[in-house]
Amino acid sequence: MHIDTIAVQALRGHEHGAVVPPIHLASTFELDPADNSGAYDYQRGANPTRAALETVLAALDGARFGFAFASGMAATSAVFSRLTAGDEVILPAGVYGGTYRFVDKFFEARGLHARFVPDLGTLTDADFTERTALVFVETPANPTLRITDLRRIADLAHAHGAIVAVDNTFMSPVLQTPLALGADIVVQSATKYLAGHSDLLGGTVTTDDEEIAASLALAQKALGGVLSPFDSYRLIQDIKTLPLRLERQQANAVALAEHLRDHEAIGRVLVPGSHDAHEAAVHASQASGPGAVLSFELGEGIDRIAFLRALRIPVYAVSLGSVETLVCHPATMTHEAMTPAARAAAGISDELLRLSVGIENLQDLREDLDQALAAARRPRTAAEATAEIPVHV
Repeated sequence: MHIDTIAVQALRGHEHGAVVPPIHLASTFELDPADNSGAYDYQRGANPTRAALETVLAALDGARFGFAFASGMAATSAVFSRLTAGDEVILPAGVYGGTYRFVDKFFEARGLHARFVPDLGTLTDADFTERTALVFVETPANPTLRITDLRRIADLAHAHGAIVAVDNTFMSPVLQTPLALGADIVVQSATKYLAGHSDLLGGTVTTDDEEIAASLALAQKALGGVLSPFDSYRLIQDIKTLPLRLERQQANAVALAEHLRDHEAIGRVLVPGSHDAHEAAVHASQASGPGAVLSFELGEGIDRIAFLRALRIPVYAVSLGSVETLVCHPATMTHEAMTPAARAAAGISDELLRLSVGIENLQDLREDLDQALAAARRPRTAAEATAEIPVHV
């Protein structure tokens, strides 16, 4: 079935034929005194509503196993909990700021090693050692939209006994299914496109590997960062409209990227594949669209603060993937945990803005960006004005 059908029908006949599955709020369940057996025992270990959601998550990614966590970082942390002292992880320099913070603050104390690479596309056999256990990938990267060839990375990592985890938050399973491209683990912040309404915090992990699945189930039970039954119920409903929402968001984003690219007040616009022709070809081969996030820099003479304050529709806030358009300043928001040197290595300039495009009317969005750019044009100083007066000799 196509994913827009799966999103709606994944739980068909799941429980008593209910079209909408019920919420099971019980924190504990009755067991058989003879052997303590039962389908469920304690909510942290498993819950019928969360199990229903995890069935949907696995179906969306074409996976055997799905897991729901309390946040995207709880999901990422569960993946990292598989690692043992001495293991090395290779990550892109432009990885999400929350992931960077976890690596920066917790890896050393756990005896783990991290290697940040400016471009995962340059990895070769020589970059792997016997302690390389995991390659963590974002494609498109956040917020530079750089692209990584997942098939190539998977083949390379597997040849050296390492596994590949992909943060697929920007694409969602609607546009990209990393497991089908060779990845071992897929992570998403469900807060973003899966939920899509800026009112739910969650994270997901899917895999086809039984041993990895067992470690994730253990992480849920031992670390406790699980999604609540109520939020699991709500996420099941939100996912049903995911393909429709993303279709509108992507159409708006493509049009706005083209509009901004031609605007005299804009310096550069970043979208998946904009770095070079090779990355464009790779993205086209592994994803079915560019998604709905773009980044851009304001041109010379445009005041960033004035521009952001003049916007009437985009909300200046962290996060992405919501029905409302959101704009943020990565250097001081999503990636503030990075040092200036780390941001520079990742290609995140102090002037870069990230726009997560929503489902609003395209004309309204375009006109609002235009008026904000006009309002933010910095007045020329007397010296600048004089410098522009032609000198006749």
